[in-house]
Amino acid sequence: MSWSRDEILETVRMLETEHLDIRTVTLGISLLDCAGGDAGRVCHRVAEKISSYAANFVHQARRVEADYGIPIANKRISITPAAIFGAGLDADGFVRLAETLDRVAEEIGVDYLGGFSALVHKGFSRGDLAYFEALAEALATTKRVCASVNVATTTAGINMDAIARLGTLIKDLAERTRGEGGIGCAKLVVFANAPDDNPFVAGTFHGVGEAECAVNVGVSGPGVVRAALTPCAGIDLGSLAEVVKRTAFKITRLGEMIGRRVAERLGVDFGIVDVSLAPTPAAGDSVADILELIGIERTGAPGTTAALALLTDAVKKGGAMATSATGGLSGAFIPVSEDQGMIRAVREGALSLEKLEAMSAVCSVGLDMVAVPGDTPASTISGIIADEIAIGVINFKTTAVRILPLPGMKAGESVDYGGLLGEAPAMPVNPFRCDEFVARGGRIPPPIRSMKN
Repeated sequence: MSWSRDEILETVRMLETEHLDIRTVTLGISLLDCAGGDAGRVCHRVAEKISSYAANFVHQARRVEADYGIPIANKRISITPAAIFGAGLDADGFVRLAETLDRVAEEIGVDYLGGFSALVHKGFSRGDLAYFEALAEALATTKRVCASVNVATTTAGINMDAIARLGTLIKDLAERTRGEGGIGCAKLVVFANAPDDNPFVAGTFHGVGEAECAVNVGVSGPGVVRAALTPCAGIDLGSLAEVVKRTAFKITRLGEMIGRRVAERLGVDFGIVDVSLAPTPAAGDSVADILELIGIERTGAPGTTAALALLTDAVKKGGAMATSATGGLSGAFIPVSEDQGMIRAVREGALSLEKLEAMSAVCSVGLDMVAVPGDTPASTISGIIADEIAIGVINFKTTAVRILPLPGMKAGESVDYGGLLGEAPAMPVNPFRCDEFVARGGRIPPPIRSMKN
């Protein structure tokens, strides 16, 4: 991959003034061969295998950073869903496994380890039930371990029993981490149609169809897109989409180069580039700011969903032009706490939970890092999850929920988690209940459109 002098100078400018970085380089490791035996044996094999592949990971990523002068904001590990290779463990064994994963992640020096996960879109195995029993304690007692639960697919429908359990579990996890503002919930994602190669936390895991070990890259770039659109006042929306597409092409090309270099140095496969626009709490690095630059007075106003659809589609097209290895989520993220523009919109009353749900129909993920009052009932949390998951199932797309009940706090109050997690303002929740609906349980059947064969 060769670069012209102008491309190099443009990249330097984007790095220095437009918040460009590689958001994450994530090393995916298959742990399928670690299954079997008691918890001690499983944990020993897991620690040995992760260390064998990842001991040099952070060092090599930093060498690539130094060689190219391009920052990699996060170095992460993803693993085979724990409920799969740990299927023979009991609840105590899963907690012990989470503690082992946390210790190994700290020793290696990665920011997070994802994949303490389960796939229950069609029902529960005995291992899944033990995993669910352990999940709140596992996340509350570890720092780097992240979890996800896939509760639905377009072809299987929606497991409402799992969603009902998760509403209660999320409330429990918030209470267990009350002293830190319920931060444990920031490490748990509920998915529909979860991808196997997503490099972003908290939802990352290394799918069973993936290679033995692979590097996946998540790029950033809201600041770069915003800078590209700033001089575009007055141009029509089709022309504006072309500007976004060309900008996404440049960002993706850079991300693939960095990912391939890290993979080469580790001697493992290169996987994918996730071309999602991922905001940070830094000023000027906001997806909401881009929407407002397009012409929305405040994110959440009429026209917001259409503007976000334009942005997401242009990002996907630009990424697809730059590489044949796109994957993961790829689009635009709208996490509330991690985006200063989203926080501002919530505080000013422009952005509601219902409008966020509508926006999620056209972007990468869903209701991400959304805080709600601490007294929100567990059944209401389950209902919010079910609504978002249904959007993914009906529309053949990935959707997800990362919801944060803030213990002891009311709508309008907030918690500042610091770092990339940012500040989470509690959003008002519809006071009417859905207890009976959630309590029915069972599985919502897949849509007729899923019968494609």
